[in-house]
Amino acid sequence: MLWSKRQQRFFNARQGVFLRIGRIFGKDDYMEFQIQALDKNSKARLGVIKTAHGEIPTPIFMPVGTVGSVKGVHQRELSDDINARIILGNTYHLYLRPGTDILERAGGLHRFIGWDRPILTDSGGYQVYSLSATRKIKEEGVKFKSHIDGSSHIFSPESVMGIERSIGADIIMAFDECTPYPCEYSYAKASMEMTHRWLDRCVSYLAEHPEKYGYPQSLFPIVQGSTFRDLRRISAEKIASVGADGNAIGGLSVGEPHEVMYEMVDLVCGILPSDRPRYLMGVGTPANILENIALGIDMMDCVMPTRNARNGMLFTAEGTINIKNRKWADDFSPIDPAGYTWVDTAYTKAYLRHLFATDEFLGKQIASVHNLGFYLWLVEQAREHIKAGDFSVWKDMMVRKLDTRL
Repeated sequence: MLWSKRQQRFFNARQGVFLRIGRIFGKDDYMEFQIQALDKNSKARLGVIKTAHGEIPTPIFMPVGTVGSVKGVHQRELSDDINARIILGNTYHLYLRPGTDILERAGGLHRFIGWDRPILTDSGGYQVYSLSATRKIKEEGVKFKSHIDGSSHIFSPESVMGIERSIGADIIMAFDECTPYPCEYSYAKASMEMTHRWLDRCVSYLAEHPEKYGYPQSLFPIVQGSTFRDLRRISAEKIASVGADGNAIGGLSVGEPHEVMYEMVDLVCGILPSDRPRYLMGVGTPANILENIALGIDMMDCVMPTRNARNGMLFTAEGTINIKNRKWADDFSPIDPAGYTWVDTAYTKAYLRHLFATDEFLGKQIASVHNLGFYLWLVEQAREHIKAGDFSVWKDMMVRKLDTRL
């Protein structure tokens, strides 16, 4: 079996093992990242990620399908109407339900949910972080209680990598600890160092346990360090030295001011390899997305478009709409004349408001399809403007409009 030079560089010096993240079955069967254009007035870049389940144009937004579904949205709507190029699953939730036995018997998450495009799985570190009242973190891993039935479980770097092997996503995240904001410097430093040690263990496990479904998986390690510049620099240098197919930035968008998030992202992007995709986890608002693209981010995800949709907030190119407001009760214009998806011109604002007023779930579905369609349109436009060479001017104009309340 042959390995690419890049895969061989994914070397864990301390453990003395190679991580086989991209076994070559053919030229296009392992993950590749190609940069196609650079913006002259920012750090934005146009690219494409090639995976065993298809190509992902970047910059890209990734809808969150935590338990194997993007809430309220059919897979056919995701592919045909919204045109999501990659979706997320979550290791914590899929481990609890339906469990790895069912997933393995189904042939992996792709087959289980009927999705033939790329998938990325988060390691569950953030979900465990959110269970602060019922979890204990030690060097060995994290002991936590299920939010479903209170049963006790342990996540270690090894067990999480095993679960991600069973899920079978194209991109799998290393197990990390997400620090809260704010936190003490000493805690952030200790947490970051443990995340680095956990990464070594993730690498070692994957080297000894190959993929289960005949296609490669790419491990993305995660930069941590809270909002401390020196810790972020140390973590970024560690992650960069690993030589992974791509790298992620975690521990942001957890309550810190947007300006601080941008400062950390700018710092880290200046250290991470420029020839690998950069994934900013859990971000964010449409304006956040554009600002981080300008800093060199290629991939982002967030529950905001669907969560806000279920609460009646619609994102548009002209600003945000609270469809529950009475002002829309007799507005018979289309939901959005821009027509990002079919629902935008098929229904009126008055009808959508009526659905929310009567607590009809169809309203949440329509709003979710609209918001996801808008997010995917937004990054598509970003790609077009990077290619055209006027991204920065367009971005500044869009950011001013996106924060408007209609």
